[in-house]
Amino acid sequence: MKPLLEVRDVSLSYHTLSGETAALSRISFDLMPGEFLAVVGPSGCGKSTLLNLICGLLTPEEGSILMDGKPVQTQTSRIGYMLQKDHLLEWRSIYKNVLLGLEVRREITPEKTALIDEMLRTYGLDKFRNARPSQLSGGMRQRAALIRTLVLKPDLLLLDEPFSALDYQTRLNVSDDIGTILRKEGKPAILVTHDISEAISMADRVIVLSSRPATVRSLITIDLDLPDRTPMASRNAPGYKRYFNLIWKELNEHV
Repeated sequence: MKPLLEVRDVSLSYHTLSGETAALSRISFDLMPGEFLAVVGPSGCGKSTLLNLICGLLTPEEGSILMDGKPVQTQTSRIGYMLQKDHLLEWRSIYKNVLLGLEVRREITPEKTALIDEMLRTYGLDKFRNARPSQLSGGMRQRAALIRTLVLKPDLLLLDEPFSALDYQTRLNVSDDIGTILRKEGKPAILVTHDISEAISMADRVIVLSSRPATVRSLITIDLDLPDRTPMASRNAPGYKRYFNLIWKELNEHV
């Protein structure tokens, strides 16, 4: 099976009047079809920069990023990006917020509006389709933001700490919801997170980055031997603690 995404020897520095700051140094990894990859590393090491490179917002100074063998800059419409904030518009209903991406792309069709209706029902938001974002909980807002992204049918989903603004209990519930949704949809994804537990519970593999300029220190395959794996079930798996200690050690050795 060929990789969906190939990141090869990618480096990037930020340039200002006061000088140059190296952000990433020779980053390499693959993402396979249907795989969920998590990226962890010290604060400020360049995790979000890596996502910005993958979605084509930035161009690497060295190296290449290919999606199905083609430069990602030519594939940006195939990539969905879910940010830390849900960015729902208060003057639009939840349904209108979910519809926004299709409006921008001028891709509203009966088939796609039917898909929105189905996803709102499936993910518990149908009763709130006419509500304003301020009337929803943080977790419900994140689900609406995910539907807004998924209805565009991206081939790759990028998640930049999408649960960081939520309280701990809501964060656990929403990460479990969204992790389960993505596995059900078979959607390949890359999650950037500071939370080791979140990375282990959601991902098939975890990339551990060093401090800036970030390099790949290790790439850890998560095998928890669960037949119907969900993020919540992963946290209770016998092997969970071993992976937590391994990643914790990797992070602290290279801070």
